[in-house]
Amino acid sequence: MAANFDDLRRLYDNNQFTELLKDPNGVYWLKLRSVSRAAQLRDLCQKVGINCAGLSARQLLPYVYDSRPDEETVNTFIRELYEQERAARRENEDYLVSQLYQMKAFDWGGLYQNSLEQTIVNNYVKQIRDWNRLNQAIENELLSSMRGYVQCSWYNHWTSIIVEDIFKDHPAVLPAIGLVKKVDFFIHNFPYDLKVTYFPDGYLGELRRNAGLRPEFTELKAFCRQHGIWFDQSKPKRVLFSELLAKISEHPSQSAKDFMAQFKATRADFIQHTIQDPTPLKIWLYENQGIRRFDAANRFFLVLVDKDNLEASWKLKRNKILLADKINAYLNSSNPQSVDELKIEFRWQNEVYATYTDILFITVE
Repeated sequence: MAANFDDLRRLYDNNQFTELLKDPNGVYWLKLRSVSRAAQLRDLCQKVGINCAGLSARQLLPYVYDSRPDEETVNTFIRELYEQERAARRENEDYLVSQLYQMKAFDWGGLYQNSLEQTIVNNYVKQIRDWNRLNQAIENELLSSMRGYVQCSWYNHWTSIIVEDIFKDHPAVLPAIGLVKKVDFFIHNFPYDLKVTYFPDGYLGELRRNAGLRPEFTELKAFCRQHGIWFDQSKPKRVLFSELLAKISEHPSQSAKDFMAQFKATRADFIQHTIQDPTPLKIWLYENQGIRRFDAANRFFLVLVDKDNLEASWKLKRNKILLADKINAYLNSSNPQSVDELKIEFRWQNEVYATYTDILFITVE
C-alpha cells in the first residue's frame, strides 16, 4: 500500500531514501517536492484544473499531491519552468566561462566553508590579546585568506551551475526546480543529488596505506632530504606539499626525474584501479562527509581527474566543452538500471545507511 504525503516526507527528512523509493509514489512525491514554491504550485493547479483557492502556502504541496495531477503533465510543467530559468543563463554562459578562466590558482587560504568561523575564532579571536597585533593580523593574514576563500567559493558556485545545466539540458534528465535539498535532477526517472569532486587526497592516502606505502608528503620530504633540497618545515602542510612537488618536478637531476615518474605512475595505478572498481570510493565519499552537511541522499558523483597533475584537477570544472562531451556521451549510452546495481551501504556515526549512487570519472592525461 502506498504511503501518504506525511509518511513520505518523514522518510525524506530521516534520510531513508531506500524506503522512499520503494514506495510506488516515492519518485512522484520527489518531483512535486521539487516544485515546492507556492507560486509554482498555484500555476500547476491552474494548468491541470485543480481548485486551490483559499489554501495557504504550507497546505499547497500536500493538497496537490493528494489531487494526483498526471505525472507526465508534472514532468512537462517542470521542463517548462526549467527552460524559463535556463534561458537567461544560456545567454550569458560564454561570458561566465570566460570569467572563470581568470582564476589562476585554487587556494582557500586556510579557510574552509565548514570551519570558517571556527578558524577565525581559534586563530585570531582567542589567540591575540593585543589590539594592534589583532589589526595587523587582519590586514596581513586574514584579508588575504578571506580573498582566497571568496574566490574559491565563487568558482565552485558558478562552475557547479554550469555542470548541473549540462546534465539538465539532456533529454534523459528531468531537472529539479529551485534550490531543493537532496535532489538536483532525475536520470531516467531516478533522483540524484549531484556532487562534483576531485580524486580525494584522503582516499589516495588510504589506498597507499593499504598497499604498504608511506604518505606522499613523507615521500616528498624524504627525497628532498636525501638530495639536499632545502625546505622550511614550519610551513603549513598544503603550502609545503605544493612547494616540494614543484621543487622536485623542476630539479634537473635524473634521480628527480625518476622519482617523479614513479610518483605519477603510482598515482595513475591507484586512479585506474578506482575507476575499474569505484564502489569503495563511493562508500568513502559518503562516510567522509562534513558533519554539518551529512545526508544519505542518492548521489551522482562526478569525479574530475587530471592524471598528470592531480593538483590541477580543479581547472577541469570550467572546461565546458570537455564536460559537455563526456557527460552527454555518458547520458546518451545510459539506460534505466536495476535499483540493486546502484545500492550501497555505508556507516555514519555507528549507524548503517543504505542509499543509491552512481559515478562518472572525467579524466585527462
